[in-house]
Order: sequence, then C-alpha cells, then structure tokens
Amino acid sequence: MLFPESRRALEQPSGPPAWSDEHDLVAERARARAEALAEPREEVAEVTDVDADGVPCRLYRPAGARPGAVVHLHGGGFVFHDVEVHDASARRLANRTGLAVLSVDYRRPPEDPFPAAPDDVSTALTWLQAHEPGPYVVHGDSAGGNLALVAALRHPGVLAATVLIYPFLDPTAGFESYRTAGDGFDPREAAWYWQQYAATPADLDHPDLAPLRSDRLGTLPPTLVVTAEHDPLRDEGEHLALRLAEEGVEVVSTRYQGQLHGFWRHPSAFPAAEPLMGQVAGFLRLHVP
Repeated sequence: MLFPESRRALEQPSGPPAWSDEHDLVAERARARAEALAEPREEVAEVTDVDADGVPCRLYRPAGARPGAVVHLHGGGFVFHDVEVHDASARRLANRTGLAVLSVDYRRPPEDPFPAAPDDVSTALTWLQAHEPGPYVVHGDSAGGNLALVAALRHPGVLAATVLIYPFLDPTAGFESYRTAGDGFDPREAAWYWQQYAATPADLDHPDLAPLRSDRLGTLPPTLVVTAEHDPLRDEGEHLALRLAEEGVEVVSTRYQGQLHGFWRHPSAFPAAEPLMGQVAGFLRLHVP
C-alpha cells in the first residue's frame, strides 16, 4: 500500500533516468544541490567546515551538546549528493540527538571509484577520535548506509552504535523486493550506481563494497536498520537485520509502511520522516546516554 504522500511523490516529473544516454551527471548534481539549498534549515548552535586529514567535512554542534559524536554519511547512490545536499538533514540529526554530527564529503564515482569512499570515511572517523570526545556512532542513508556498515566492520570496538536507513547493500539485486517493491526506484538505476562505484568487476565481491559478504557481521555494535515498504532495497536491509540478530548483535529493525526510498530526507513531503528522526534519536540515547 502506498500512502498518499508517496503517490504524490511518484507523480512529480523527473529528468532522464541515470542509465540513459540523455542523463547529465553534472547537471543532476547541480539540480540536487539547488533544490536542497532552497529547503528550510534549522538553526544549529555551531556549524563549521573542517578538514579531517584531507577529507572535507562539516561539523554540527547543537546547543547543550552532550559528549559523543555521529558520523553521518549521505546517500545518493555513491555518485550523487554531498554535505550541502544533506545540510538540512544533518542539522535536524544534530538537534534531535543532542550530539555533534560530522557530515563527511567523501569522494564519489565515477571520478573516484571504490575504495575511495570507505577510505575517506575511515580517515574522517580516525580524525574525529582525535578531535571530539566519544562515544562515536555512524549513521547513513542508502549508499551512506552501506558506508556506515563498512565503517563499523572496518573499525570493530570503536563505535557505540550503528544506524542504517534503507541501506544499499547488494550489487546482485538478488532479493525479491527488486521485482515487487520498486516504486520510484528502478532496478536499472541501482545497477548503474554499482557500475559507477566498482573500479573493477572483482570489487563487486569485496566485503568493503558488498558488506553482506562480510564474515565479521557479528562484530557490530547495537544496530538500527530501517527499511521502507515500497523500496527495492527493503529485503536486503531486513536480511541484514536477521543475520545480525542470528550473530548475536543487538539489532532493532523497523519497516515504514507506505513509504518510498528517500523519504527520510524530506520531512515536508513525508510525515513519517520526523518520527523516524525521533526513533533514531531515541535509539542513540540508549547507547550514548
């Protein structure tokens, strides 16, 4: 069942699909940034652009921030979006959680394919440990959820929690939701993203790109996995949650009914976005008291 706001979103006009010859990567990046800049933004006590050992980031510190910091990794199929596109979301994340948020402007393909992005995330996390008090958590949506999961796997014992919002995990598109729940997110688009991200075909089997292949899932800290009912990525996220539970990881998994991929970032269009932000804040308060 699609909720009315999801039906309205699907009725909005869109440009040429990413996999088509008519698609203009540079123009699409510029369009996403212009749309984001037009959105309302909450005030945050302190917002600073920082150089995290060569990785550009933006650090948000809310009023009365308590000890701890969130590494936020933006979505966009690895190819699109940046800290500017996610500025409004990062501000809300900082204000709701009461924690400093480091939004990472990791390198993107096709200019910089795998493993540039996870390497940048590792660099930023190491920098954060030297400059901000812990505990530390990672948070990401879609492709950013992939990067957040990989960061947690790369740095066992460092993080107090992991938050994955409809994570993008499976380059094979092997789950049933790719065939039954692809509203507004064509599986051909997902395939195109993986083609841009992988530097070689062998990378598609690497656990730092395809973390469902990791043999270290049991090392994760408490993890929140969120999925959307009408999202081709739904089943891979829920499969991950089940595997984590079977590995003994403390995991909470929530499916948001009636929602599309991407709803988390648009509270003005999707009433479920703000309750989801509240859920994330509540989950993090359990693990970063």
